[in-house]
Amino acid sequence: MKKFIIAVTILLSSILVPFGPGQSEASAAFSATSNNKIITTGKKYIGTPYKWGGITPRGFDCSGFVKYTIKKATGKTVPRTSSALYKKGKKISKSKLKKGDLIFFNTSGKGVSHVAIYMGNNKMIHAASKGVKVDKLSNSYWKKRYVGAKRI
Repeated sequence: MKKFIIAVTILLSSILVPFGPGQSEASAAFSATSNNKIITTGKKYIGTPYKWGGITPRGFDCSGFVKYTIKKATGKTVPRTSSALYKKGKKISKSKLKKGDLIFFNTSGKGVSHVAIYMGNNKMIHAASKGVKVDKLSNSYWKKRYVGAKRI
């Protein structure tokens, strides 16, 4: 009987605590449903003007757009800057990109300085100098500046 109680306790613990040691819900990867919602939410802001330091639909910079979109779509909070975002999540190779993954670029010559959300089909949505828009990841400008991708 004692072994049965221990086994049930372990089983219930694994169900009630689905994340590994030191891993919180906020650091777990988003589900496919959440990733689709992130893309759908991001698309609502296409055409929003670029604003340095912008974090609202009145104007976004790249990381402000990513932070706002993820929060709006999932309720989760992520870091504010592209370089801080790059320190989070699991590294993903370009060939393994999925919708909702974050892609990072070096546009300043000083490391990670731009972030976008991968939409699938070689497309990304991001806040660039002309506002929130969709670009191809294979665009020569972005292709040369690609640093890596993370699954948050």
